[in-house]
Amino acid sequence: MILDQVLLHKKSESKSFKDAQSSEKPLRSVIKALSWRVVGTLDTLIVSYVLTGEIALATSIASIDFITKLLLYFFHERIWNKIKWGK
Repeated sequence: MILDQVLLHKKSESKSFKDAQSSEKPLRSVIKALSWRVVGTLDTLIVSYVLTGEIALATSIASIDFITKLLLYFFHERIWNKIKWGK
């Protein structure tokens, strides 16, 4: 009986620790957003240049794309971090 209580307590502690680790800090979301946007922006720059043939226009498109999608990704990550489904 005592052993059952000790095991149950350890299991509870383990679950609490796991729950604490499953939530990302905002800074991690920012770093993930930045790294993903660098990749995505390079893709947008290349595609825009191939389609338009103008590097200035392609750079403008890629710059706007970088900012808007960085913000969208950050908030998307934060919202999904609050959802318990699938964790």
